[in-house]
Amino acid sequence: MPTLLFVNGTLMRGLKLHPNLEGATFLGAFRTAPRYRVFSIGDVHPGMFRVESGGVSVAGELYELPDDVWERVHAGEPPNLYRGPVELEDGRVVPGILYPRELAEGHHREISEYGDWRVYWAARQAELAGED
Repeated sequence: MPTLLFVNGTLMRGLKLHPNLEGATFLGAFRTAPRYRVFSIGDVHPGMFRVESGGVSVAGELYELPDDVWERVHAGEPPNLYRGPVELEDGRVVPGILYPRELAEGHHREISEYGDWRVYWAARQAELAGED
């Protein structure tokens, strides 16, 4: 039975793990409700979790996945990411990719102010280019 999945990192179109979504149906670009914080997990992928206050809206994409595609996505996900409920800005709650708060805070760089993995990644690449 197909399932929805909100992604906000390397599974998005044009990024490293997007091929894992082959066979899924792209439903569009969406944003979460402003209830999340996001961290860069080793500059490899974002880690998003829900907060009661001080959250931001996070950009991402919504897909419909057949079971076999979900199995491939799940098998290819970096450690500690898991599927959990994500509230979209339109009020719908859909499955999404989340990261444990206790593994992010105090361990990784917070990037919530960017609200978008692609925007953070572009800024990070510009920052690194300036370090030469």
